[in-house]
Amino acid sequence: VVGVLEKRSSGLNPGPNPEDNLVELPISSFQKLHPEIDDYWIALTPISQDAMPQTIDQVEGLLRRLRGVRYDEPSDFAVFTQDVVTDLWNQISGGIFAVMLAISSVALLVGGVGVMNIMLVSVTERTREIGIRKAVGATRKKIMTQFLLEAMVLTALGGFLGILAGAGLTILIRTLVPFLPAAVSPLWVVLGFSTSVATGLIFGLYPAYKAARLDPIEALRYE
Repeated sequence: VVGVLEKRSSGLNPGPNPEDNLVELPISSFQKLHPEIDDYWIALTPISQDAMPQTIDQVEGLLRRLRGVRYDEPSDFAVFTQDVVTDLWNQISGGIFAVMLAISSVALLVGGVGVMNIMLVSVTERTREIGIRKAVGATRKKIMTQFLLEAMVLTALGGFLGILAGAGLTILIRTLVPFLPAAVSPLWVVLGFSTSVATGLIFGLYPAYKAARLDPIEALRYE
């Protein structure tokens, strides 16, 4: 042993850094210890970001000559850069976002249908009330506005509770796992709340229209 490496930052890992349990030794010594391993990673750092394409070309040319790859044969090795890793991460995160969008869309649809059913039940139970209101002068527009507002308030309350749950989860993550940059985005809060209200508006249209179209005489007779 000719030296000891300085301890490294643990990064996202709250415990000891696994990289502190590494050793550095000549590749010839490693090949003697583990002749069964024939896969190797070689890490290089270009002099600048602009020199990255030239560095890749030089590395590929050198490795092809050292490994005896003919000019008309494909390379029997792979070259990875940070851009490749970034693109891979973007593809993975994009796929996750698409899946989450699909799941949330289905959840919105199911929730919207539930709100519509609740409002339809409310219209049925309040048929006599609607008839009385129409008898004393309430117009279709006022009846429809009333039930639309009720549906929007119902979904807005659900959206508000969801925002509180998300904020609480964010605080919990920041408390238990402080190295994760969890935060509540005002943009997504506004977007989520607006989506909740819009869901009530869309799925409350039919119950509100049904309530507005009730015949006042038949509504007063309803038992």
